[in-house]
Amino acid sequence: MIREPAVAGQFYPANPASLRRTIDSFLEKHESLIEAKAVVSPHAGYVYSGAVAGAVYSTVKLPKRIIVLGPNHTGRGIPLSLHPAGEWLTPLGVVAIDAEMNRRLLEECPDLREDRLAHIREHSLEVQIPFLQTLVPEFKFSAICVGTADFASLDSLGHAMARAIQSIKESVLIISSSDMTHYEPANVARKKDRLAIDQVIAVDPQGLYRVVTEKDISMCGFAPTVASLTACRDLGAGSGQLIRYANSGDVSGDYESVVGYAGMAVT
Repeated sequence: MIREPAVAGQFYPANPASLRRTIDSFLEKHESLIEAKAVVSPHAGYVYSGAVAGAVYSTVKLPKRIIVLGPNHTGRGIPLSLHPAGEWLTPLGVVAIDAEMNRRLLEECPDLREDRLAHIREHSLEVQIPFLQTLVPEFKFSAICVGTADFASLDSLGHAMARAIQSIKESVLIISSSDMTHYEPANVARKKDRLAIDQVIAVDPQGLYRVVTEKDISMCGFAPTVASLTACRDLGAGSGQLIRYANSGDVSGDYESVVGYAGMAVT
């Protein structure tokens, strides 16, 4: 079964040529690339967050096997939803779900279940795919929609992802899809976001969970990022780095109510 695009023509161009030109405009050239275990990439409309996402994907080595996690904005489906085997369609063509990785993830994480409903209208994972199609021909991926903020569940998912990745011979990259602070003045957003960014850089899942909940940081993808950081620690990650930070005011000119975007890599 093919998952049809939900936000083509809204979050990113629906015309293939226009989409390729848009993505190409966000990509950078680097003499050497980072070997990352995970990245955090934003998921707003490309006009706002595409430059940050492009900086992330231009900076790291991208393998042909990927796990993408994002928050559940729609409320549909079960708390930890794995998209079943099949293909995803974007204006750039179809991409295959990694059936083998899906099987290993399901074996390792009892809370994770296959579910299409959570993915039908969810944009946070979809907007990552055209970047990968442009940069990594013939990649395959597993897609997890996270609709819970329960730390024990996120911790369990993170450990399970690490075990699944360790059982695969090829390199696997984890992508956590997240925007940062929502609808606060730019100076407030930057201070709050720095608190969360520092926890990602420290590869501290508990620290990120604590600071987001205690400081009321509206980082919509903090839950998938907590799970990703847990996996990274199991996989031997030592540190992370901020690749680029921006906010919606940089495009709109309105700095009184912004959404923050942080691109990060965990190595």
